[in-house]
Amino acid sequence: MLLSEYWQFVRRNRRLAAFGFLITLCSSFGQTFFIGVFGPHVQADLGLTHTEWSGVYMLGTLASAAALPFTGKFIDQLSLRRYTLLVGIGLGIACVCMAGSTAVWSAVLAIFLLRQCGQGLMTHVSMTTMARYFDAARGRAIAVATLGFPTGEALLPILTVALIGALGWRMAYASYALLLLFALLPLALWLLGGQALPIERRAAHAASTGLPEVTPSGVESTPQRDWNRAEVMRDRAFWIMLPGVLAPSIIVTALFFHHLNIADIKGWSAQWITGCYLVYSIASVLTMLSMGPLCDRFGARRLFPHSLWPLAAGTLLLSLADAAWLVVPYLALLGISTGMGQTSGAAIWAELYGVRHLGAVRSLVIALRVFASALGPIIPGTLLDRGVGLDPILALLGLIGVLGGCCLLLGVWRASGRRERYSIRPPGSG
Repeated sequence: MLLSEYWQFVRRNRRLAAFGFLITLCSSFGQTFFIGVFGPHVQADLGLTHTEWSGVYMLGTLASAAALPFTGKFIDQLSLRRYTLLVGIGLGIACVCMAGSTAVWSAVLAIFLLRQCGQGLMTHVSMTTMARYFDAARGRAIAVATLGFPTGEALLPILTVALIGALGWRMAYASYALLLLFALLPLALWLLGGQALPIERRAAHAASTGLPEVTPSGVESTPQRDWNRAEVMRDRAFWIMLPGVLAPSIIVTALFFHHLNIADIKGWSAQWITGCYLVYSIASVLTMLSMGPLCDRFGARRLFPHSLWPLAAGTLLLSLADAAWLVVPYLALLGISTGMGQTSGAAIWAELYGVRHLGAVRSLVIALRVFASALGPIIPGTLLDRGVGLDPILALLGLIGVLGGCCLLLGVWRASGRRERYSIRPPGSG
C-alpha cells in the first residue's frame, strides 16, 4: 500500500520529484556530516585546535545565517530555474574555495559559501518547491525529496574517506566541485524543465482565467490565509515552537561535526563510525517514507512535535557507555528523529502559514536553524578543550533535546488552537 502510493505519485510527477531529490542530495556538499569528514585534515593542515576549527565553522555559519533571510526570499521573486542555477553555481564556487583554503580567513569564507549555498539555499530550493507546488500530496512530495539527505549521508562519507586517501583532501573537494557544476546541476535544470512556474504567475493565471489554482499534481489548492514574514514574527506560537525547531540543528550538527573526535575518545575507528552512517541513513529513509502518507492523512502539526524524542534518547544512550555496538542504536535513533523532523518539519510551515510567502517564511526559519547550527560545534569543542568529559557533554545535548520537544508540543498546540480563527484549511482537505 505504502510503496504503491509512492509509485503512483512519482509516476505522475517524476521530473519534479526527481528534481527535489537531486537538489537535496546536492545540499550534502555544505552539510555538517560532509564537512566534518574533512575536519581533521583541515585542522592539521591549518594548525587549528578543536576550539579554533569550531570557531571558523561558527563564524562562517553565522555569516550564512545572517544572509539567508535576504537571499532566501528571492525564490518568491525569480523563476525557479534561474534561482536554482545561481545557487548551484554558488555551491560549486564554494567547493573550489574550500579546496584552495590556506589560511583562517579563507577557510571562514569557504565555510560561509558552503553553508549558504549548500545547507541553506539548496535545502531551501528543494523543500520550498515540494511544499509549494504540491497540496494534498505535500507529505509524499517532501518525503521523496528528503531521501536525498540519507542518500548523501550513506554514500558520501565512505566515498570521501576513500577520495581523501587517494587524492588528498583538497583534490577531493575540487573533484566534488567538478561533479556538481558539470553533471549534477545540468541534470537538475533539465529535470526542472518548464513545469515549475513561480507561485505568483500560477496564481495570476488562475485569477485571469477564473479556473481554480492547481498544483502540478493536479490537485486544486484550497484557499487559506497566507501569512507574510512580518506576521509570522509577531505570532507568539512561532516563538514558543522555536527552541524545539532549533534544537536538532544544535544537537545533530554538534554530533556529526565531532563524530571523529567522539570515536577517538571512545576508542572507535573512523571507518567504524562513518561506516555505521548507513544505519542512520536506512532509519532516516524508512521513517521519511512512513511519514509522507501520515503527514498527508493526519497533518504535520500532529506529528512534528514528537520528532525530538528519538534524538534525545539516542544522545543520552551514547553518554552511558563506550561500547562500540552502541553506535548502531544511537545512529538509528538519530535517523528516526531526522526522518520525522525533515518530513513533518518541512510541511508544517505551509500548513500553519500558507504557501504564498512560503519562501520568505522558510528562509527565516532556515536562517535561525543555520544560526543554531553554528553554535552546535563550538559547545562540545570548547568544553572538550577545557577538560570536560565527553559523556557529560552528550548528556547536556540530550537534555536540550528534551526541553526542545516540550516547546514543540506547547507551540504547535497553541498554533493549532487558533487555526480555525484564521481559516487555515485542515490537511488533506484538498
